[in-house]
Amino acid sequence: MTRKPRPRSLVLALVVLAALAGCDADPSGQAGSPSGQSPADGEATPHTHGSGQEHVSLLVGDGTRAYEVGYTLRDVSLPRKAGAPGEVRFRVTGPDDRPVTAYIPEQTKDLHLYVVRSDLAVFRHLHPTQDGRGTWSAPLTLPEGGHYRVVAEFVARDDGGNGDAVMLGSAAHVAGRWQPEPVPIPEVGDDGTLTVAVEGAVTVGDLGRLVLVVRDAEGRAVRLGPYLGTFAHVTAFHTRSGSVVHMHPLGQPEVGADGTRLEFHTQFEKPGRYLAFVQARVDGFVHTLPVGVQVS
Repeated sequence: MTRKPRPRSLVLALVVLAALAGCDADPSGQAGSPSGQSPADGEATPHTHGSGQEHVSLLVGDGTRAYEVGYTLRDVSLPRKAGAPGEVRFRVTGPDDRPVTAYIPEQTKDLHLYVVRSDLAVFRHLHPTQDGRGTWSAPLTLPEGGHYRVVAEFVARDDGGNGDAVMLGSAAHVAGRWQPEPVPIPEVGDDGTLTVAVEGAVTVGDLGRLVLVVRDAEGRAVRLGPYLGTFAHVTAFHTRSGSVVHMHPLGQPEVGADGTRLEFHTQFEKPGRYLAFVQARVDGFVHTLPVGVQVS
């Protein structure tokens, strides 16, 4: 499926792609469950942006709209009620209004799905499966009802074999009692086993940087295992607009006396407060830690 190229500067695209070259770290580990602490559950391949033979566009969309550059997120459904096993289902259609079935893997997966409640109190990162006819689904149990947003991030393979990187989002409601409340935005993410904190300033722009420091409960450095073909997965949500920013690590972790540092390439378009969900694998378990990020 083809589409008209976006009016982006070719020079900017080349600079961004050059910066992302550092993302190609060399782990070959296991992809774990995205919620809380859980065992790794499958082999992963080294993180890449396509196979190296395809040209992949700059990402379009921030997860707040169901339609971007010809692609549409359709027929989104969540479990009927909270607290009971169910599933999430949806389709992605392309510029020809047909279901998209061909994708280029990004961080070892054809599609990354985020299910987040409107107050950011509930977050799930899933890797659904496709039935071959364009319908995606994944098992899902949500702890509480409320207004949710389903965000799909993918690289659709066009007719020429190249990739359209797109992020789409659509609202859905889950029945069940709930009371939306402002969620604390922690300066330090802490799940009792690991902590994560932001080091230094974070700014808007296509060539931004974010440095995270990961420590164990005693404040010591940790050894980060591979997750989804790299050393961590970070998805940040703007606390007001809900816009989503997915970040990629640059190079290897740096283990120091006071913690393990990992640098990320960022492309924040809006300043403000974000809640970032940091997913890192240590000792075979994937930890999900929310931490605040102030972008200026």
